[in-house]
Amino acid sequence: MGSSVRELAVATPVTRDRYVDLLRVASLGAVVLGHWLMAAVTPDGVGNLLAVVPALQPLTWLLQVMPVFFFVGGFSHALSYRSLLRKRPEGSEDSVYPAFLRARLQRLLRPTTVFVLVWGAAALLVQLLGGGGGLTGVTLRMVTQPLWFIGIYLAMVAFTPPLLRLHERYGWGAFAGLAGAALAVDVLRFAAGVPYVEFLNFAFVWLAVHQLGFLRADGRIRRPALLAGAGLVTAIAVVAFGPYPLSMVGMPGEKVSNMAPPTLALLCHGLWLVGAVELLRAPVARLLERPRVWRTVVAANGVAMTAFLWHLTAMFGVYGALLALDVELPEPASAAWWAQVPLRLVLAAALTAGLVAAFRTFERPVSGTSRPSTAPGAGPLAALGATLCLLGVLGLSMVGFDGLLDGRTALLIAIPVSAPAAVAMTLGGWLLVERAGRGPGRGGLQRP
Repeated sequence: MGSSVRELAVATPVTRDRYVDLLRVASLGAVVLGHWLMAAVTPDGVGNLLAVVPALQPLTWLLQVMPVFFFVGGFSHALSYRSLLRKRPEGSEDSVYPAFLRARLQRLLRPTTVFVLVWGAAALLVQLLGGGGGLTGVTLRMVTQPLWFIGIYLAMVAFTPPLLRLHERYGWGAFAGLAGAALAVDVLRFAAGVPYVEFLNFAFVWLAVHQLGFLRADGRIRRPALLAGAGLVTAIAVVAFGPYPLSMVGMPGEKVSNMAPPTLALLCHGLWLVGAVELLRAPVARLLERPRVWRTVVAANGVAMTAFLWHLTAMFGVYGALLALDVELPEPASAAWWAQVPLRLVLAAALTAGLVAAFRTFERPVSGTSRPSTAPGAGPLAALGATLCLLGVLGLSMVGFDGLLDGRTALLIAIPVSAPAAVAMTLGGWLLVERAGRGPGRGGLQRP
């Protein structure tokens, strides 16, 4: 792998925005570290350190960096889609959509599918053997929770073409429209008490952040200090005087969460983070011109999704090993607990590295390219596939792998979904996207 990383680093075009690659890796790394630090595991279950020590909740204003990843996604999706548009043959822009979906989903869903199948088989075996209690049961429920992020990202990919057209027509106005919709949802939710309306902000808040990536791609974020300042001041104001909690991550037992579903406060938080990282762009970009630094970023980008998928597996593996060795798990936030943190982090990082070594091959791009398809029905087929993938991944993030033999379900848009059904939707959807996006001559749909 070392030689390939060096080759990729050397072959990097001078036009590539290296800072965006760093932001992608850094945001995922921050999420992984945050999960490891926040987990308050005891023999009786798993809690949240921020609930044990509420004074630490302001740290989430720095460590809740998912908005940065979705911002970077918008930037990358704009460049990718426009590149395919330039290469398309004569015909409708719709012919590009299946190829775009396949290209963007392939590297995301290949490692995700392997993760799901490995964990699904392991969970079934454990429960057939009569296991699944204690920490094992908690692991089976929680290990899929980070998949919500992949589900949201799938939605962003699927909506890129129409939202990019809105951006090209209205610019900042398209962002303002989505932000205004997020505000309206919160007004209906908190002031008018309209039920279920809050779930619309899974779309409005995250797609608004995604829209900022389009603006970045066109060089239209010209005053990052103003963006950061306005976002931070507004976030402080709505938290101080509105119905929003201080923490920018979900807390157990809270009546209102800024994350699930997202709120106006989280959108303002995203604005300040985007402005802040843009302020750092120039000095960090100079640092990334150093060959050793850039090689590190290239190497990390090649395994970032695999590490993200397996990091909770590693964390629970460490805690399971400690319990198996009769190592006492101290009371969360006690002096002994803090003293044990470095050891747990090192062990979790080492185990994650081992899992990455085992599964990183599935994150590498496959041979062949996605090409615009002239086949009738390819666009709707790809859209149906993306929708099934989205629902399957989100459903699995909610239901987990516990209770497979008992038919355990979770509500997804008011519909009960089991883990097997979620896995089937994900795999079936991906097959549809692959079929629609291969293009003529490569096993895809053919013109009759």
